[in-house]
Amino acid sequence: MLIEGLDAYICDKCVNQANVLLAQELGNKKGKAFDESFKLLKPAEIKEHLDQYVIGQYDAKKVLSVAVYNHYKRLSQKVDKDEVEIEKSNIMLVGETGTGKTLLAKTIAKILHVPFCIVDATVLTEAGYVGEDVESILTRLLQAADYDVASAERGIVYIDEVDKVARKSDNPSITRDVSGEGVQQALLKILEGTIVNVPPQGGRKHPDQKMIAVTTNNILFICGGAFDGIERKIANRLRTTAVGYKVKKDDVDLDLKNLYKYITPQDLKSFGLIPELIGRVPVLTHLDPLDREALRNILIAPKNSLVKQYMKLFNYENVTLKFDEDVLDFIVDKAMEYKLGARGLRSICESIMLDAMYETPSVNDVKELEITLEYAREKFEKSDFKKLKAA
Repeated sequence: MLIEGLDAYICDKCVNQANVLLAQELGNKKGKAFDESFKLLKPAEIKEHLDQYVIGQYDAKKVLSVAVYNHYKRLSQKVDKDEVEIEKSNIMLVGETGTGKTLLAKTIAKILHVPFCIVDATVLTEAGYVGEDVESILTRLLQAADYDVASAERGIVYIDEVDKVARKSDNPSITRDVSGEGVQQALLKILEGTIVNVPPQGGRKHPDQKMIAVTTNNILFICGGAFDGIERKIANRLRTTAVGYKVKKDDVDLDLKNLYKYITPQDLKSFGLIPELIGRVPVLTHLDPLDREALRNILIAPKNSLVKQYMKLFNYENVTLKFDEDVLDFIVDKAMEYKLGARGLRSICESIMLDAMYETPSVNDVKELEITLEYAREKFEKSDFKKLKAA
């Protein structure tokens, strides 16, 4: 079969051959571009970048920076027969909702310019049941890497809500724990490192598709979860109560407002994670609950702080936006009251700013807008937040 060009014809065999050559050449260029763009930062430099986006959480940032640095140092290692081979250090982040677990993982991937994906563990089920198979985790990573396997094999996967796949009870049940322990067991080999046949378009929707082999030895897995109620497990181990006084006078004073800082793998086991999974996620760190000062800093300090985002939005309308200091204190007080963490700040700001964002684009002569405490209080009182509190 001859295919017509501008001044000549080309046969179908030549087209196929040219297609193969082009695919190889483009693949090589992609791999080289990834290697050239990747620049490994020192742990202190990684933490410095994290400080620009995430407020507080000193311990978590330090642990993450060291673990990520060691992981990518391991990738650049050339293994000889007699040389020591460094093992992978997957990370477990434990902290209350809205403290910045997902933001930390996102920021780390952005700094390093590596493929990154967030996977929700709540939709995963054991193989053969309704829901997503564990292999779909790597499908997301492949999509993030534009189906470049070499690039995906050096990526980062953040498994969110990992506490939701905890074992439902310590006693073995007659029925299968399809979305709990079954998922944990399916995750074991992927976390440790194995060759997985990944369906590029998802598993059950396209059963006849060609599988892509992905090696997970060099993929860094970060697991995050709120582990709601684990404070009671920690308190029992420390022989104290989450609210109250310690039993022995000789015991060291405990920070009862932040029991997460005393977390150990033993507590994760008693919560419902299987020992095999805990062993494959050796780096365990916690995120501190956010206090008033941290919440106020989140409003104004980071590069993409909420106040800066609203100023940018109004700037598109050529309007200069200003917030009174009292307004910021009011927003922080309400966020502390509702106990929603940093996410609560956004919801409260939206309830205050909604009318202003609705009316300002229609009015041409407004050049400056100042949000006062009276205005903020009035708008908040009328919002759904107030109704929620009343309910």
